[in-house]
Amino acid sequence: MAEPIMAGPVALRTSPLSHLQERMRAAAVTGARGVTLSEVPFLTMVNVRVDPASAAAGRIGRTLGAPLPRRCGNTTASGLHTIMWLGPDEWLVLSRADAGAVSAQVRRALDGDPGSAVDVSANRTVLELSGPSAREVLEKGCPLDLHPRVFGPGHAVSTTVGPIAVLLWQLDDAPTYRLLPRSSFADYLARWLIDAMGEYGRP
Repeated sequence: MAEPIMAGPVALRTSPLSHLQERMRAAAVTGARGVTLSEVPFLTMVNVRVDPASAAAGRIGRTLGAPLPRRCGNTTASGLHTIMWLGPDEWLVLSRADAGAVSAQVRRALDGDPGSAVDVSANRTVLELSGPSAREVLEKGCPLDLHPRVFGPGHAVSTTVGPIAVLLWQLDDAPTYRLLPRSSFADYLARWLIDAMGEYGRP
């Protein structure tokens, strides 16, 4: 008799918004006023702390293939990695690579110098909002000026949408935005966005 196959912990993972997938799909609006919402689950996220003027910061940039951004709102990217500025000595690395591998690479680049690399992938999830009306949906509850002359592709900042604190990142001119809330607040934010999208599906 064959032994049962046991699912590993990765196979058993459930994303914070798996229960809302159908609601998000049903809320999609097509056409000139189109806007869609989806979850991009299980992205690797590594928090990096290091002195930006140190040799270690340069080594980390070379390891990741892109320098650590130096200004609020800036991001850099290379291959599987996008690096977001969080503070004068703090960054978030988003990646499609394995979290353990990314963390280990950054720690090796530190080479004993002061700094840290911590896997925070379980701390947040990612919502993707896209379409001609995406900016208008966000403007219902985001205090930032999101006009293209001020906020465009490659920008990422900490802000709020509705009452929820998020990292807001614009990917392209569609526009497509990615919102990174804490996992425990993702349900509320997704429902808020679904409600805000509702008017664009009406004549």
